[in-house]
Amino acid sequence: MTLSYFLGCPLWQHPDWKSQLPQGNSALERYSQVLNCVEGNTTFYATPSRAQCRQWRSQVHDDFRFLFKFPREISHDQLLANTDAQVRAFLEILAPLEDVLGPFLLQLPAKFGPEHLGNLWRFVDALPAPLTCTVEVRHRDFFSKGEAEKALNRGLRERKIARVCLDSRALFAAAPDSETTRDAQRKKPRVPVHLLPVEAPPVIRYIGHPDLETNRHYLAPWVERVGAWIEAGQRPFVFMHMPEKGGGLSLAGLWSALLSERVAQLDALRLEKNQPQMGLF
Repeated sequence: MTLSYFLGCPLWQHPDWKSQLPQGNSALERYSQVLNCVEGNTTFYATPSRAQCRQWRSQVHDDFRFLFKFPREISHDQLLANTDAQVRAFLEILAPLEDVLGPFLLQLPAKFGPEHLGNLWRFVDALPAPLTCTVEVRHRDFFSKGEAEKALNRGLRERKIARVCLDSRALFAAAPDSETTRDAQRKKPRVPVHLLPVEAPPVIRYIGHPDLETNRHYLAPWVERVGAWIEAGQRPFVFMHMPEKGGGLSLAGLWSALLSERVAQLDALRLEKNQPQMGLF
């Protein structure tokens, strides 16, 4: 599949997707026939083997991109301090995927505040070329439009690093009337939507409303923004999340349909449909 931008979900397999994706030899191969990138959440919790990375590489096309997260020990436990040896070991394991790596997702916890910015700059400056990352912050001071946010944005611009834009407004507009929604609202950050123009592909993480159709309203501004980026020759990364993880593929389908109406040369995703069983009578 060829898109003029990158579209993906936070995982590449879910039981609900079996009837929506084309046939293939593996879940990743089937996913990559429809979507062309994925958030590598798996590496946040556990590092794969080098053999596993070789297998993943064999299952995707050359234009596919993995945006892996650094292990939580690096980003959350050590707050990027004194991590050189761990980073080298991590990158060595991922080496078979080097040609299909997008920017790493450097997701920082709420406790990573302005006093830790030195750690961030030392960390990203030490990444071996051509590898780079995109940075997601959650500390409130980085959303206050004060000196802390200015320092963060200035450092990212100087290094041509995108700031992840997390949009969870649709999620928090939902009534907490199911355990799935309540759990998502507990776990996902509720932060303002701050978009930093920078000389790097933008990265958008959209956390959806549990009712699929309600997302049309919240996606509309992004359709216009991403459409303008594509027309300007940029190739952004757009990730679709739902409180119920199995809904992510349907949300990506809805998003794709809306964007294809805005950008003439884009085709909407073609997801397989469940075929109802025909009765005997």
